[in-house]
Formats: sequence, C-alpha cells, structure tokens
Amino acid sequence: MTFHSRKLLLSAAILFGLTTIASAEEVKLRYLASQGGLAAHELAEKLGYFKGTGVSFENVGYAQGGPASLFALASGDVEIGSAATSAVLNSIAGGNDFVAAYPSNGINDQVQSVFYVLEDSPIKSIKDIAGKTIAVNTLGAHLDYTIREALHSQGLPVDAAKPVVVPGPQLEQVLRSNQVDIAAFGYWQTTFEGLAKTHGGIRPVFDDTDVLGDIAGGFVVLRRDFIKAHPEAAKTFVEQSQRALDYAREHPEETKAIFAKALEERGENPELAKYFLGYGVRPGGKAVDRDLQFWIDVLTREGKVEQGQLLTEKILYSPETATASN
Repeated sequence: MTFHSRKLLLSAAILFGLTTIASAEEVKLRYLASQGGLAAHELAEKLGYFKGTGVSFENVGYAQGGPASLFALASGDVEIGSAATSAVLNSIAGGNDFVAAYPSNGINDQVQSVFYVLEDSPIKSIKDIAGKTIAVNTLGAHLDYTIREALHSQGLPVDAAKPVVVPGPQLEQVLRSNQVDIAAFGYWQTTFEGLAKTHGGIRPVFDDTDVLGDIAGGFVVLRRDFIKAHPEAAKTFVEQSQRALDYAREHPEETKAIFAKALEERGENPELAKYFLGYGVRPGGKAVDRDLQFWIDVLTREGKVEQGQLLTEKILYSPETATASN
C-alpha cells in the first residue's frame, strides 16, 4: 500500500469516526428530585452508567409528591416523572399519554411504608384508624390509597380516616407534637423513618405490605411522545436505571456512600443515607402485571375508571410497545 493510499484510508477513518460521534443524539432529561431520596437514574449517573451515551440530566427542583411530579411531566416542564402506581394510573385515565418505564420502588419485607403512632397512643390496629388524622406526603398517591385499602379491608368506609399533607422532613415533628394521630413514612422515606426510630417513643401500627402484599410501590414515568421522538435515549435511560437498581441491591453500603454524597451536594443532611433500606424492586428492575393490575382493579371498583379502560400491556414500557398509541 502506498503512502498516499494509507493517507486516504486514515482520512476516511477519521471522517467516519467524526460522523459517528456527530450522529450520536444528545438528550437532556429534566426531573424533580425527592427530599431525602435518590432516584435510580441519579444513582446510575453517579456510577457513570450514562457516560458516553448522550443522555444527561438536569435537576430542576423538588417535588412535594408524585402528583406534582406528574403535573410537571404533563406540562412539559420535565421529561421524567415519578409517582405511586395509583397516581400514575389516575393520570393516564385522565388523558395523559404516559408510559410506566420501570418500578421506582417496591414494597416487601425489607422496604415498606409504615404507619407510626406515639408509644402511648390508644391506636392498636387498622380498625382504630377510623376518625383519626394521618400525616402523608401528598394526597391521591400511594399512602392515601393504602389508607383507603386498609379501611376497605376492615369493612369500613374508605374515607373514614383523614389524611393530612405533611412534607417528609416534618413527619416526625407533627407526630411528636400531637398535631396528627398517625404519621405515615412512605417506602421512599425510610431515611426519615430511620432517624425517627432512633429517637424512640414511637411504634408501628401497620405497614402497606399488610394491606397490599409484595408489589411495586410506584413507577418512573415518561411521556409517550418523548419516547417516540427519542427511542434510543429512552431505552438507554430505562436500561441503565434498572442496572442501578440491581447495583443498589448488590452493593448496599457503597450505595449509601453515594447517597450521602448526593444529599450533601443538594444541601440536605447526608446522615440520612445510613437509614436507606434499598429500593425494594425485583432483580432486573422489572415490573409484573400485578404491579399495575391490582390498582387498576381498585380504581375500577371505585368507579374511577371503566372496565377495560386501562390495560397493563399498553402502559408498561418496552422498546417494542412504548411507541404505540395508548
């Protein structure tokens, strides 16, 4: 091969390389963070899983709860939403074309939402919560619907208790000052729960697994139009986030260290990270039909959706089905 030929081949290789780099789509996904929490994609980013993929992220503030996150997603203020399954389904039933990308958290014997009272409270069981005030982070989401299901399981009216909205960092305070009868620490708030337990003087009445069993607590949500416009970025986002969920289960102490650093960078208390119990999701970060169907059946029973209006196969993300119309 002549020097001139080698030069031409080298030039072509360089040009091809530049073309390949230039053709890689750069996609930034905006999101709202959760106080005292670390989302799977945030962990994945810290682990370097998105390096070189063209996918990047921007934290644009905090969400009071899942419904606020879904409002921001619907309005186009963010590309990533995250909410309890019941809230996601209500939003889709209301006309938002959302896709449940993967479970954000799950509830099981290790990770669960727990309803606490003061040690000397007369409240001993689910039946006793009727007529009581219960602090929850937001209405219309997981804790709200867990309370409704708990009451239903005892043959009581689903509105027999009164949920009161209280931000996660204030849950312990409002319980100890007797502003509420019960404080519900969500499965995503185990950091706040862990700190409250170290102070003593509180006891659990029930948890959401007593009512719901092992199930996905909520989902990370994308708009279907975003997935259609950026199918590869969406696929990368889902797969690397699920990879991070597996990392957290397999490396709990390393995850707590990353969590602590992230909280410190956000100006939050890094000590909370030591109370992190994990995400509680199944291996692979996958959902099963019951994760959605349980709540579809509840909403159908309550008359919120019509029979057959919501179908799991159209809601759950997969590269093959997510771009189809809901």
